[in-house]
Amino acid sequence: MTTQFHYPIGTPGVAWGEAERTEWLSRQTRRRSYETDVLGTIGRLRPRFDVVQYGQLDYGPSDTYPLFAIKSRDWRDDLPVVLVTGGVHGYETSGVHGALQFVEQRAADYEGRVNLVVVPCVSPWGYERIHRWNPDANDPNRSFHADSPAQESAALMGLVAPFGDRVLVHIDLHETTDSDESEFRPALSARDGKPYEPGEIPDGFYLVGDSENPQPGFQQAIIEAVAKVTHIAPADANGEIIGSKVVAPGVINYPLRQLHLCAGITDARFTSTTEVYPDSPRASAEQCNAAQVAAVCAGIDFALDHR
Repeated sequence: MTTQFHYPIGTPGVAWGEAERTEWLSRQTRRRSYETDVLGTIGRLRPRFDVVQYGQLDYGPSDTYPLFAIKSRDWRDDLPVVLVTGGVHGYETSGVHGALQFVEQRAADYEGRVNLVVVPCVSPWGYERIHRWNPDANDPNRSFHADSPAQESAALMGLVAPFGDRVLVHIDLHETTDSDESEFRPALSARDGKPYEPGEIPDGFYLVGDSENPQPGFQQAIIEAVAKVTHIAPADANGEIIGSKVVAPGVINYPLRQLHLCAGITDARFTSTTEVYPDSPRASAEQCNAAQVAAVCAGIDFALDHR
């Protein structure tokens, strides 16, 4: 699917200043509840898991958000760490609910085998507004670096720092949506004063591996598991998915650390970013959540068998 769109804020070819960012922020409205949807579920998990607050976002009196991680209750220093992150882009719904569903339904399967750390909603402001950015018009998933401009990214890096060198698996749960072309990529071009070049949204699930550490067997194990739940995105006419060469069915690679992406914040041997397509007529919300759970489980299983 390709969509032409002219963004209504700013002057073409001129990067946004404070006035444009303020106008953009004034258009953002709360459309769902982090407290109800996410914190309510986390509350139900407290009897079974350790829940730790690792930070708080402060974006004004009515926009304060506590940030939580869910951890294995019987943490053992001799076990590998598995990190699952969701909602780095708050609008990507199954990233958040898939992470919570994994904890509710499958985390117990790994008790005594790994130390789990699940951060289901890295960007609650974006979750409530169904948006990719934070209120400063920054993309948290391009902000995982020293002196990060994104509170969300800095807080997560602080949480992970004490055990980042002990992580065996990190799976970051995302979606690619039609709104990427109708809203978010045009907004990015307008914000940066660059021409908007329409792209093609792939119909199906795919993975983004690390070009510096691709782990093709790991990625393939995830694809095979998810294919039992929802369809895998085919390559386009150029043999690409979202402009990157397909290196195996449903798999592309990015330089994670160079791009300051969430999946590059640890020294994990096995890393992957999932990309579910919730706008497909062939996929339901339940399938999207289940695909995220299947991806996490397949990734952990493969890593435990090949470490």
